[in-house]
Amino acid sequence: MTDSKYFTTTKKGEIFELKAELNSDKKEKKKEAVKKVIASMTVGKDVSALFPDVVNCMQTDNLELKKLVYLYLMNYAKSQPDMAIMAVNTFVKDCEDPNPLIRALAVRTMGCIRVDKITEYLCEPLRKCLKDEDPYVRKTAAVCVAKLHDINAQLVEDQGFLDTLKDLISDSNPMVVANAVAALSEIAESHPSSNLLDLNPQSINKLLTALNECTEWGQIFILDCLANYTPKDDREAQSICERVTPRLSHANSAVVLSAVKVLMKFMEMLSKDLDYYGTLLKKLAPPLVTLLSAEPELQYVALRNINLIVQKRPEILKHEMKVFFVKYNDPIYVKLEKLDIMIRLASQANIAQVLAELKEYATEVDVDFVRKAVRAIGRCAIKVEQSAERCVSTLLDLIQTKVNYVVQEAIVVIKDIFRKYPNKYESVIATLCENLDSLDEPEARAAMIWIVGEYAERIDNADELLESFLEGFHDESTQVQLQLLTAIVKLFLKKPTETQELVQQVLSLATQDSDNPDLRDRGYIYWRLLSTDPVAAKEVVLAEKPLISEETDLIEPTLLDELICYIGTLASVYHKPPSAFVEGGRGVVHKSLPPRTASSESTESPETAPPGAPSGEQPDVIPTQGDLLGDLLNLDLGPPVSGPPLATSSVQMGAVDLLGGGLDSLMGDEPEGIGGPNFVTPPAAAVPANLGAPMGSGLSDLFDLTSGVGTLSGSYVAPKAVWLPAMKAKGLEISGTFTRQVGSISMDLQLTNKALQVMTDFAIQFNRNSFGLAPAAPLQVHAPLSPNQTVDISLPLNTVGSVMKMEPLNNLQVAVKNNIDVFYFSTLYPLHILFVEDGKMDRQMFLATWKDIPNENEAQFQIRDCPLNAEAASSRLQSSNIFTVAKRNVEGQDMLYQSLKLTNGIWVLAELRVQPGNPSLTLSLKCRAPEVSQHVYQAYETILKN
Repeated sequence: MTDSKYFTTTKKGEIFELKAELNSDKKEKKKEAVKKVIASMTVGKDVSALFPDVVNCMQTDNLELKKLVYLYLMNYAKSQPDMAIMAVNTFVKDCEDPNPLIRALAVRTMGCIRVDKITEYLCEPLRKCLKDEDPYVRKTAAVCVAKLHDINAQLVEDQGFLDTLKDLISDSNPMVVANAVAALSEIAESHPSSNLLDLNPQSINKLLTALNECTEWGQIFILDCLANYTPKDDREAQSICERVTPRLSHANSAVVLSAVKVLMKFMEMLSKDLDYYGTLLKKLAPPLVTLLSAEPELQYVALRNINLIVQKRPEILKHEMKVFFVKYNDPIYVKLEKLDIMIRLASQANIAQVLAELKEYATEVDVDFVRKAVRAIGRCAIKVEQSAERCVSTLLDLIQTKVNYVVQEAIVVIKDIFRKYPNKYESVIATLCENLDSLDEPEARAAMIWIVGEYAERIDNADELLESFLEGFHDESTQVQLQLLTAIVKLFLKKPTETQELVQQVLSLATQDSDNPDLRDRGYIYWRLLSTDPVAAKEVVLAEKPLISEETDLIEPTLLDELICYIGTLASVYHKPPSAFVEGGRGVVHKSLPPRTASSESTESPETAPPGAPSGEQPDVIPTQGDLLGDLLNLDLGPPVSGPPLATSSVQMGAVDLLGGGLDSLMGDEPEGIGGPNFVTPPAAAVPANLGAPMGSGLSDLFDLTSGVGTLSGSYVAPKAVWLPAMKAKGLEISGTFTRQVGSISMDLQLTNKALQVMTDFAIQFNRNSFGLAPAAPLQVHAPLSPNQTVDISLPLNTVGSVMKMEPLNNLQVAVKNNIDVFYFSTLYPLHILFVEDGKMDRQMFLATWKDIPNENEAQFQIRDCPLNAEAASSRLQSSNIFTVAKRNVEGQDMLYQSLKLTNGIWVLAELRVQPGNPSLTLSLKCRAPEVSQHVYQAYETILKN
C-alpha cells in the first residue's frame, strides 16, 4: 500500500495515540508514527505538541526516519525555539557521522532552522563540514553559509566563514565551486558594497575549468558570476568568450541564455575588425533560433530576450527572418512578440518577404493580431524607404476590404507615412475620405482629422468634413478635440474667407464650453494669435514639421545596456531594470556594459561612457505637482549630490508663477513682463526722467533722508521644535530649527534614540519644494547612535534643488533613513532664512518699482503687541536681511521703507508704520508674487517679537 493511507485518517484522540507510538520500542512502529505526524503537518494540523517525542526519534541509524524527523524539525523549530535546542547535540553528532549523506543532511537542516538561539551552536559543526573530505558535504555546507548569513550576517563574518567560502572557489570539485559561487553571489547581492566576489584572472580560470563539469544549475551560477566580471583587455575578453561558447549548445535554455549574456557583455570589448568577432556573431544565432522550438512559455521568454539582443546587435539574426514568421497555432503573446522582432529585422534585402507575410496576417481572425500586423506594415514603410510605395498600396488594398478595425489602423499608420514622406502619397487622400463615416476609435478619428487639416488645400470639401466632426464636439475624446481645434485653425489659415464662422465656433467651444484645461489653453493661444498677428499665427501653426524617426519604440540606450546585463532574468522579460519591480530594492545594483576598448571605437554606439559616467547632460524637466508622498517614497536616499547652481532658479519657478518678474529689468526699456531671467542691474542713466518729478503722494521726498543702517548680527533663530516624535519613528525623535548666517542656510537637527537598539546609516532627502531647498552635504552622524543618546548636527542647505510649488508655500517634506526604516515628516521653514544679503534696493529703483507693481498686489497687515521704536525695529530687521532704504516722519508717525530679496530673485518692498507709544505696527507689502506676502508678514512678526 502507498503512503497515501497516512492522509486519510481523521480520528479523534489521534495526538495521544501518536505520542504512544512515537515512544514505542519497535523501530517500524516509530517510523510509521513519524510518517503519520508528517502527513498531519502537511495537511495543516497542529502537531507541535509532539515536538519532544519526535525529537527523541532523531537518535537512529535509519536515514529515512532521520530525514522525516529533520523535516518536522525545520517546520516547528521557529515556533518552539526552546525545545529546538534539544536537537543541537544530535546535529553536532550527525555532523561527525561516518555516512556523508547524514553529515550533509545535518548541515542542510541546520541552515534551514532560522532560530537565533541555535545559530551560535551550529558554527563549529559548519566549520568542520566546510573542510569535510567528501565534496557532497562541502557543497551543502557552502549553501548553508549563505542561509546563516541571512539569519545573522555579523556572526558569519566574525567566524571567518566568508574567507572559507572564498577558498572553496579553488576546490577540486566543480559542484563545490559552483555552490561556493552561488553562496557568495547571494551574500554579495544583499550587501552590494562588500567586495566578496573579488574576481581576478586566476579565479576566473578556476571558474571556467569548473564550468565544463558541473550540473546545469551550477553552470548558470558560474556564468552569472562571470557576467559580473570586467576583463582587463580585449584579449582576456576573447579568451573567456572562447571558453564560454560551448555552453551555447546546452540542452537547458537557462544555461544558453546565461552564456548569451556573458558573450553579449564581453563582445563590447572586442574590435569589430577581428575575425573572431564575426565568428562569434555566427555562433550566437543558432542557439537563439533553437530556443524558438520549445513550448510557448519558453518561446515567449526567449523572444523577449531576443528583442533586446536585436536592438543591441541586429546583425546576429539578420539572416534568420523566417524563424520569426508566425505559426497558425502560436498563442497571441508569442505572435505579437514575433511581429515586433520581424519589424526590427526588416531591411531592404528581406522587405518583400516580410510584406507578403504581414499582408497574410492582416486577414487573420484575431483582432489584436490583425491590428498589430497593419501597424507593422506602416512601420516597415517608415523604416525601409524603398518599400514605402509597396506598403502604401498594401494598406490601400486592406482599406478596400472595408473591415472596420483594419481601415482604422490603416488610417493611423498612413498619417505617419505622410509625416515621413511629405508630398509623395497624398493622392490616396480621396480614398481615405470615403471611409470617414466608419471611424469610431479616437486614434483613427484624430489621425483622419489631422490629414484633413494638414492637406485642407487639396480637399475641396474640407470644411464640410471638419464641420461634421464638430457636431458632437463635447462627446469626442480629448485627443480628437485637440486635433479638431488645430485642424480647423489650419483650415482657416489656408482658406480664411470661407471658414471664419467655423473657426469662431470651434474656438468658442474650446474656450467657453469646455472644462478641459489643455483644450482651453490651446484655444486661447490660437484665439490670441489669430486676433493679434495672423502672419505669426501662420508661421507657428503651418510651420515645417520635422520628419518622424524610423524606430519610435526603441529602448533608451543606457537602459538597453543595463537590460543586456540581465539577460535570462525577469528584468529581460519585463524590459525594466530590477529596481523598477523589486520590492524595497534591497541589493539591486545598477549594471552596465564594460567600456569599449580603444581599438573598437565605433560610430554606431554613442553610449560608450564607462559605467557610472553620465551619458551626456540630463535635460531639465519642468517640475509638475505630482503625488508628493509618491515622490518621497521613490527617493533614492543616498548622499545628496549638490549639482551645479542653475542659471537662475526663477527659470524653474516659472511653472509655479513665483517669478519676481525680473524687477531689475524694469529700469531697462523692455516692455513689462518680458524681462526674463537676465537679472542685471542697469546703469543709473537708464532711469526714466519722469521718475524724478514730484508725485503728489509724498513718496518722492522720502529719498532725501538718511537710511537707518544697523550693525550686522546673525539672523533670528527659532528654538528647536519636535518635528518627528519617537512614537511615529520606531524610537527615533527628531527636533530641529533653521538658521541663516553669513549667507549660509542650515538645518540644525537634534537626533535622540529612544529605542532599545543602536541606530546607524543615517541619510536624509528633501522632496521638491517651493524654493528648491536641498541638503548641500550628506547627513553626517559620525558614530552609531546608542539607546538614550542624543546628537546635534548642523546640515548645510542650498537652494539649487528641484522646484515645485507647495501648499503652504514654506512646507518642506523630509525623508530620513536609518538602519531600521525610512521615516517621513513635514515642517514649515521660516521665510527669513531665504532673505539674501544683497537685498538692499537702490532708492531710485525702490521708487520706480513701488509705482510699477500694481496696487492690487499690495497687502496690509497689523503687527500687535510690539512696543519697539523705529530705530530698534530697523536694527532688528536688518540683522535678518530686511534693509531700510529710507525713513521719514509723517504727522508724528515714523515710516520705514524697506526692501528684501529672496534666494530665487523675488523682491519684496515694504512700508512699516511705527506710532510712538502705540504697540501696534502697520505693515504694507508689495510684490510681484503676492503669494509670498503672507509668509513675509509672518517673518516680520517673528523677528520683531523675539
